[in-house]
Amino acid sequence: MKLPDQKSLISSVILAVIGFVIVNFALSSLQLSHALLFGAGLLIGGVVIAAMSSGDVEEAEVKTKTLYVGNLPYRANEGVVRALFEEQGKVFNVRLLKDKNTGKRRGFGFVEMAELDADNAIAKLNDSEFQQRTLKVREAKQKQDDESNSFRSESDQSA
Repeated sequence: MKLPDQKSLISSVILAVIGFVIVNFALSSLQLSHALLFGAGLLIGGVVIAAMSSGDVEEAEVKTKTLYVGNLPYRANEGVVRALFEEQGKVFNVRLLKDKNTGKRRGFGFVEMAELDADNAIAKLNDSEFQQRTLKVREAKQKQDDESNSFRSESDQSA
């Protein structure tokens, strides 16, 4: 379930107050408690917000592909690799592996990109020169328990 954002919450409260005023005038002869009237206004505000947000387009799901990037310079960091691949399209995640014992980079990593951009990145960057090294870029092999491709929402970006 998706939680409401701050704008929707503020809009609901404003609509609840407006609903309270309207219901208060419309039902003033019944002498209902203010809490009940505010609750009715909140209900009306919630219905209006739900009707308004149902017309909104949901965040697009983007199919992603993970690329293996080999023969990276040991001095290259995630930011530099991200910048290189962002020239080819949307990048969601960059992971450069390090040796567990020494903490030094191992010269390879993984870049998660939008599937439409990944094939272009492979074509342009495989066997290309990067910081005096010839990159090896190909689609990463998936683990057995993973699906062949995953879905990511546009706003779900890892740094």
